[in-house]
Amino acid sequence: MDLYEHQARELFKDHGIPVPDAAVVATPREARAAAEALGGSVVVKAQVKTGGRGKAGGVKFAADAASAELTARQILGMDIKGHTVRKVMLAQPVDIDAEFYVGYVLDRAAGTFLAIASAEGGMDIEEVAATRPEAVVRIPVDPAVGITAEKAAAIAAAAGLPAEAATVLQQLWQVLIREDALLVEVNPLVRTTGGRILALDGKVTLDDNASFRQARWGTSHADNADPHGDPLEADAAAKGLNYVKLAGRVGVIGNGAGLVMSTLDVVAGCGAEPANFLDIGGGASAQVMADGLSVILSDPDVRSVLVNVFGGITACDAVADGIVQALESVHLTKPLVVRLDGNNAAQGRAILNARAHPLVQQATTMDGAARRAAAFCLMGASPQTPAATQGVR
Repeated sequence: MDLYEHQARELFKDHGIPVPDAAVVATPREARAAAEALGGSVVVKAQVKTGGRGKAGGVKFAADAASAELTARQILGMDIKGHTVRKVMLAQPVDIDAEFYVGYVLDRAAGTFLAIASAEGGMDIEEVAATRPEAVVRIPVDPAVGITAEKAAAIAAAAGLPAEAATVLQQLWQVLIREDALLVEVNPLVRTTGGRILALDGKVTLDDNASFRQARWGTSHADNADPHGDPLEADAAAKGLNYVKLAGRVGVIGNGAGLVMSTLDVVAGCGAEPANFLDIGGGASAQVMADGLSVILSDPDVRSVLVNVFGGITACDAVADGIVQALESVHLTKPLVVRLDGNNAAQGRAILNARAHPLVQQATTMDGAARRAAAFCLMGASPQTPAATQGVR
C-alpha cells in the first residue's frame, strides 16, 4: 500500500524526522486560506502516487496567498502519468544549501534490508543511479540488529552525507519497522542555509499483509487506493484480491504467488502475454473464484482465461466446486482453461466434466493448459467441446 506524500510526511513527523509546516487542501479557496496560515509564500505540490511530479508541473512555488490559490487551481485536476490530482499539499519553502537521498528497502533476494543513500539527491536521483552508480551507496542492514548510532554514522559517512543526517537515518529506520513498511525514502533530505536538516519529500510503501495494524490508513489496500489508478486493480482490491494488471491478453488465476509467477512465464513462452497476476491464495472458495473471474472477465483486453491450481491444503475438488458455483454467478463469455493437479485432482476434474460448460476446457499439465489458453488468445478460436480436450497435456 503506497501512501501519499502528505501521509508519509505525517509518519516522518510522528517519528521525529523534521519536516516543514504544511497543509493539505482540495480546492483553490482552501489553498488561499492555508497559504495565509502558513505565512504567505508556499510550495504547492500535487498529491498523486507517482514520481516525476516536478517535471510534469505538479510542484510550483507561490509567492503569496493569492498566487497559491491560482497555482492550486492550475494543478488541481492535472493529469500526471495517468493520475488525476485531487488534492495539493502546501508547504513552507526553505532555503536549500544541499540535497541528499536516504532510504531503506526490503531486499527479498538477500533476506535483509538495504540502506540506500547519496549525497546527490533531488529530482535526478534516478539518472545519478543509472549513470554514476558509485554516487549511490547500498549497504545491507541486518534486521535483527537494525540501525544503531554507529551503523547510521557509517552509512552517512559512506554516502558523503553530513554527520547530522545520521539521526534521520535512525529515525527513518523506526518508520520502516514500526509502521510495517517495505520501503521508506526521503528525497530530498536537505540541509538549509541555516544548517537545519529537513525532509522535504518522502515515499512510504506499507506491507498489505500488515494492514490490520495500520487502521489509520484503512484496513486494506482498497481503502487507500488511488481512485484514479487502474479501475480493475481498484475493483480487485475492494474484493480483497491480490491482483496486478498487465498488458497481455490471457487472464491468469492461480493459488500461490510462486505458481502464478511460473504460470505467467509459461504463458509468455507459448507466444502470448498474460493480462494479469491474480493469486487467490489457499482458500479458493466459490466466492473468491467468482470474484476473480469477474475481475478478469471485465478486462476488455482478455481473450482467454487460464486457471492453474495445485491442490494442497485446499483440495482440487473444493476448487472445482468453487468454479462450478462461480459459473452460476459469472457470465462466462471467453474460453476458460483449467488445470488441476495435486490433492483430489481426479475428483476435481470429474466435477468439471459433469458440469460440461461449453466454454470450459481442461488440461492435465501447466504447459498444456498454457498452450491452449495461448492458442485461443492468438487465433481467436472457439473452444472445442470439453470431451475433445481431456487428453491435452
